[in-house]
Amino acid sequence: MSKAGRSQEEMRRRNLGDLLRHVHLAGALSRSELADRMGLNRSTIMALTAELSAAGLVSEELPADTGRAGRPSLVVRPERDRAHVLAFDVRVDRLVAARVGLGGEILDRREAARQRTGADLEDVVGVLAGFGRELRRGARAGSVCVGVGAAYCGMIRPDDGTVRYGPYVGWVDQAFGVELGSRLGLPVLVGNEAHLGALAERDRGVGRGFDNLVYLHGDVGVGGGIIVGGKLLGGDGGYGCELGHMVVNPYDGRPCMCGSRGCLEAEVGEHALIEAAGRSGELSGREGVRVVVEAAGEGDAAAGEALHRIGDWLGIGVANLINLFNPGIVIFGGMLRDVYPGSAAQVARRVETNAMVISREQVRLRISALGDDVTLVGAAELAFSRLLANPLDVLAEMRRRTASHRAAPRRRVATL
Repeated sequence: MSKAGRSQEEMRRRNLGDLLRHVHLAGALSRSELADRMGLNRSTIMALTAELSAAGLVSEELPADTGRAGRPSLVVRPERDRAHVLAFDVRVDRLVAARVGLGGEILDRREAARQRTGADLEDVVGVLAGFGRELRRGARAGSVCVGVGAAYCGMIRPDDGTVRYGPYVGWVDQAFGVELGSRLGLPVLVGNEAHLGALAERDRGVGRGFDNLVYLHGDVGVGGGIIVGGKLLGGDGGYGCELGHMVVNPYDGRPCMCGSRGCLEAEVGEHALIEAAGRSGELSGREGVRVVVEAAGEGDAAAGEALHRIGDWLGIGVANLINLFNPGIVIFGGMLRDVYPGSAAQVARRVETNAMVISREQVRLRISALGDDVTLVGAAELAFSRLLANPLDVLAEMRRRTASHRAAPRRRVATL
């Protein structure tokens, strides 16, 4: 193929991906709206939608009566029941799996408790693979699984989904992505939960329209994702944005799992809040955090003081991030979504005191719009990323994988 031919093919592939991404994120759009968004003429849009429609990725239909004269522009919709992904969210104390249709709708899900018992790779992979098989069996006949994505609460090597470090459950260099992929018979993309949460909020949550944002995610500790100029700040090895290990209290700070003292997550995480409320040994996990937050709202003095103390340290961390990155919005997710409303005054006071005026004057402080599903949504979007980059080739590849997996001989179980 000539260089010009390759360029035309690359442009076509890119345009197919861009069009599919628009309807995947925005839902039904008319051809004319797509032409405006993509800067292409209507005949090109018509050709692109015809290819995607023939592949079963989108459908076209007449719009509802617009009341306007003339021929209406056809509406293009993502085919949620024809293409789906598997999304997994591995939290410190919970495992969540979902089948998510093209367009982003969660069609089915499974959940299980996870014990905080140390390196449990075999157990986690076994549970998630079982959930994945159940979810695929529940899909409509003819629906193609076009990707698998997983969010993990630790530091992830992007190339192969290895968990380099998962502090609260003792995972070090665990081949999570490879092991899960071998059980499912499909390639698995793995990302850090907070990184994926940041991307999910940018694409589908309260961060839409912001090219520069900071996302803070609370689990047992605190993780973070930073988007600069519309792109995730990953760092040299993909381990960037460990915002929870920003030191905010170096002199008399609480010990942190990383070996330091006074890290943000040590001062504002689950253990810090529950201990400050005088409930150590009694409460734990996300539900324990919610109990403290609810008690503060009902007038419990110790719980209220705990939220205020957490808010003070959280505000110092947020002020530092505003000074460093000048984000348009700071988003609180995970456990911090519950904590922030009761400590917002302390956070705001610290931001006003410690952040530079010109950096803080436009910044918005908001809670996650995606709630408890924020990292699951991020995992789903990671799973869709290959399809959206190259729709027709990836769809064909995944159809071949599915057919090969179904045709593979099953192991016969010996019986006595």
